[in-house]
Amino acid sequence: MTLENLPPLLYQQFARVGQALSSPQRIQILNLLCQSRRSVDELAEELGQSEANTSAHLKVLREARLIEVRRQGRKMYCSLVSNSAIRLWMALRDFGLEEIPEVREMMREYAEDDVTMERVVGGDLLEMVRAGEVLLLDIRPAGEFEAGHLPLACSIPSDELEARLKELPRDKIIVIYRRSPFCVGSIKAVQLLRNAGFRAKRLREGVAEWRAAGKTLEGAKF
Repeated sequence: MTLENLPPLLYQQFARVGQALSSPQRIQILNLLCQSRRSVDELAEELGQSEANTSAHLKVLREARLIEVRRQGRKMYCSLVSNSAIRLWMALRDFGLEEIPEVREMMREYAEDDVTMERVVGGDLLEMVRAGEVLLLDIRPAGEFEAGHLPLACSIPSDELEARLKELPRDKIIVIYRRSPFCVGSIKAVQLLRNAGFRAKRLREGVAEWRAAGKTLEGAKF
């Protein structure tokens, strides 16, 4: 290989990553793996497709060096290779949210300042939690919470929230987070809490942003 051949060869390798991101299912897999490692059958169930189809998508992601797959007992578990893979997914996601008109229009009614909360990565929100002004509520599935969550967060999965409203304090602002800025579950949860008389906000950031910043999650099992 000559020096002149280096750029074209690099572009070919970079293009493999782009090709791996060309499938909605594979992008969804990256989002799920930002939250916790998952077995192949768990991913197949989340995606609503066969394990064979899921394995084919995982092969593409693995060949692009975005994920790694390890055997534990009889199961194969998938995880992101590094924080760089998280940042790549976030860059793709945020570009879409900020630059694609169709995406902006779909999110317009949910992006109001009185619904979203300031960034957690800066630490201001955690200081409010420590001061007793805010309850930070993780509404992801229990397994994702147990795999790692934001510091000082409490857990009530979204499908249990309505039945457990009595557990929530009415003298604090309740800030909820789920998987991503466009998560339907967090949008519905804010509506539920506000309709029940709580002061509720939706955190734009969450576990992926915390990991991408190189910070340690509580209870992390990655």
